[in-house]
Amino acid sequence: MFKRFVKLMNDSKGATAIEYGLIAALIAVAAIGAMRGIGTKLNTTFGNVSNAL
Repeated sequence: MFKRFVKLMNDSKGATAIEYGLIAALIAVAAIGAMRGIGTKLNTTFGNVSNAL
């Protein structure tokens, strides 16, 4: 039983997968935040153009 525990603690494949998952999640959150900011600016710009017409 102890050998299995030691083998599990030395296995880094699971940790690497979790790290990649966290990186992907952070990139997704940053992209959503950036797109929201751009969307708000575009909405304002199109509103100004529409009012000018």
